[in-house]
Amino acid sequence: MEFHFGMVLFLTSIHLAISGVPPAEVYWQSTLPTTPMPKALRELLPSVQKSDTSDDRRNKRPIITSFKDNAVSVEVGGIVIDVDHGVSVDLRPPFMTDTSPFLYDYGASKDEFRTNRHAAFFFLDKDLHPGTKINLYFTRRTTKVKFLPRQVADMMPFSSNKFSEILHTFSIKRNSTKAEIMRKTIKECEKPALQGEHKYCATSLEAMVDFSASKLGKNIQVLVTEIDKDSTQPQQFVITEGVKKVGSKIVACHVQDYVYPIFYCHATHTAKAYMVPLVGTNDTNVKAVAVCHTDTSKWNPRHLAFQVLKVKPGAVPICHFLPTDHFVWVAN
Repeated sequence: MEFHFGMVLFLTSIHLAISGVPPAEVYWQSTLPTTPMPKALRELLPSVQKSDTSDDRRNKRPIITSFKDNAVSVEVGGIVIDVDHGVSVDLRPPFMTDTSPFLYDYGASKDEFRTNRHAAFFFLDKDLHPGTKINLYFTRRTTKVKFLPRQVADMMPFSSNKFSEILHTFSIKRNSTKAEIMRKTIKECEKPALQGEHKYCATSLEAMVDFSASKLGKNIQVLVTEIDKDSTQPQQFVITEGVKKVGSKIVACHVQDYVYPIFYCHATHTAKAYMVPLVGTNDTNVKAVAVCHTDTSKWNPRHLAFQVLKVKPGAVPICHFLPTDHFVWVAN
């Protein structure tokens, strides 16, 4: 039965790919038929087009991947999947050497709360109510980097012991800043999970779907922070009426710095997700996703949140907003 379903899905994927529908979207529809795909995730899907060479289609050529001028082009049996130009690591200073503060075994440097743009995202759960004022900086995702097709992502090495091969594949110099950032991302993915937590680094959209569904089931929704306009500077936001708890069984997926999208996903039963409406001083409206952790006792004592809030691990529940390129999966 599984083989029959897999074959049907494969043939459907090929048919829709030829029609211009990304295989990842086909997989989503077949696995999560009642879950809408957020626009922010849809924008990460690679485009699909027919090959211009009829002989290639007729001969059903194998997967061919090329990396030229920081662009990725994948050809599967005459179907060309364009992963777009601009494949690069986010190098915007002063954040390029920061580890994501949404990884809870991470220890921040002594003064990082002054430089890390996400420091203000942390707050105490007692402040999650209308009228609370917080200085925040939200911006829309601007990268053009797309997910690799799963077939390609699964073939790509992603481990410390194959790091030289990875650098060679993407023509990245060993001693470059990009190489150091990529090495750090891989090492974070290889660390064991915290006690009571399940973690996984998804290298494709399909892998993210599989992990989230395995922890939450298929009756799920995906939440993402949405803003109505960009701001180049932090501004003061006020939490308005309409704070809504949306789940206590969640998987949070945080984008990592790499040459193609990698999402660090972790599942925990000691967190709650909320949708929080915010209004900024320049009339920016935000529908923010907030996650509140009821048990932080296993977090690194040097975590950024403890520096910002001046509390100790496990003392009080801690909340944080999510940037616009991170996702929370919630069981309905």
